[in-house]
Amino acid sequence: MLFRKLKQRLKSTAFLSVASFIIICDAACGKENESLEILFIGNSYTGRHNLSKVVEAMAEAGNPGLEVNVSTVIYGGRRLVDHWRLGTANFVRSQKIGVSEIEKTIASLEKAFAENPKDNHAKSAIKRNQEFLDNPDTWRKKWDIVVLQSYRDDLEGETSPYMQYAPKFAKLAKDQGARVILYETTPATQNAQPLTEAPEGAVVMEKENSIAALANRIEAQVAPMALIGYRCQSERPDLTLRFVNDAHLNHTMAYLTAATLYAAMFDKSPEGLPVDSITDIRFFKGGDKSRDRDGNSITRVFSKKDRADLQRIAWEGYSEFERMRRN
Repeated sequence: MLFRKLKQRLKSTAFLSVASFIIICDAACGKENESLEILFIGNSYTGRHNLSKVVEAMAEAGNPGLEVNVSTVIYGGRRLVDHWRLGTANFVRSQKIGVSEIEKTIASLEKAFAENPKDNHAKSAIKRNQEFLDNPDTWRKKWDIVVLQSYRDDLEGETSPYMQYAPKFAKLAKDQGARVILYETTPATQNAQPLTEAPEGAVVMEKENSIAALANRIEAQVAPMALIGYRCQSERPDLTLRFVNDAHLNHTMAYLTAATLYAAMFDKSPEGLPVDSITDIRFFKGGDKSRDRDGNSITRVFSKKDRADLQRIAWEGYSEFERMRRN
């Protein structure tokens, strides 16, 4: 019922057609020995589980001969509006940006840090931008894909900061010839315990309506994790999507997210991919690095059934969203 309601409510504007997308993808990654440069912008929802590296492994497994290189700009707890202040735009524009512009960013951040010595993100951004100056070859890349992660900044619909800053970053990415993927997180609707019934879908409907409108407006692909999380909760209520002792996505949600990002990048199903495990980067508070925050193994190896279900749910959810945004 939720999916039928979503389809009725989502409104379509201009979007990147599947045919155009496939042509772009074929040109970028359909030949042997081709490479793909991907930039991930986000916070711990990208950093946890080394999500970008899981996507890299899936991309190479599903596209023999393709070399995938991932780079990340991550600041814990920060949103796109914060990334803009911290100079992340410099890394999106890495091919074209001049030395003087990076120096100007550093000066601005140094001033902000002097005024607020507790602004550790400014301190980290100064270091990151200085590393760009010192080692320009590390960052002077032509991005093929830029992934823009949301985080509670997409909850007020069209007035949300994500709706204002995703287009700003997207324009910079597109000016360099990169495709854009909106990685929509869903921290407010993840379950820490198994469910006995599917949760209320109104919040999911509201988020997907606004994300679809944004994606159509800026011609971006989407990893619609609110919808896909809901589908997982509906079809596999025995699975949890966040830690009990940590408010982050757990191994299952991380795998779902990586599989959905794969679907968005290549417009094809992740079903059958051999990647079968996820390892978190935050360990048990007692200091045991072999255990995750809930005391379970830091690495989860998914059963054949669970892996197949998660890959299928990711593809079906992605496909459903793509149909809805066009209708």
